[in-house]
Amino acid sequence: MRIMGIDPGIATIGFGVIESEKGRLTLVNCGVITTPAHTSLSSRLDRIYTDMEELCRTFRPDAIAYEELFFNTNVTTGISVAHGRGVLLLAGYRTGVPVFEYTPLQVKQAVVGYGRAEKNQVIDMVRRIMNMKSAPKPDDAADALAIAICHARSATSLLTKNGGEPSCSTT
Repeated sequence: MRIMGIDPGIATIGFGVIESEKGRLTLVNCGVITTPAHTSLSSRLDRIYTDMEELCRTFRPDAIAYEELFFNTNVTTGISVAHGRGVLLLAGYRTGVPVFEYTPLQVKQAVVGYGRAEKNQVIDMVRRIMNMKSAPKPDDAADALAIAICHARSATSLLTKNGGEPSCSTT
């Protein structure tokens, strides 16, 4: 199964693509979509949508996993990120690929084994799980890989194998 993980944003959007076969995870690619500063929101959203469609065409994922939004201090930034996330969800949905969502707590639990893990712990575990010599850069790409790993581990759970729907699926 090919899984694309997406770490939503407005200025920098992380993506990570992995293959999951019989419990073995292999890195396909990771990186970021960036939008230029000091441009209109609508221009940034258009760029995000176009780039997300291109990623889907290029990598042909079987599933796309997105991180749910979590913000508690800067509501203005959260609203901008929510706009970007909406466009990312729409682009993924329109490609016909099943869409899944995970909370930051679920991602940390799946990758580190502890839902309150620190960012550096998540990044180091992504490096180890994906058998990388160095941590993926930038952090947004590492976060996206963590989201993909979370889905790979959730998609192979007994709940899914027994015909149930994963509790974090939006499909």
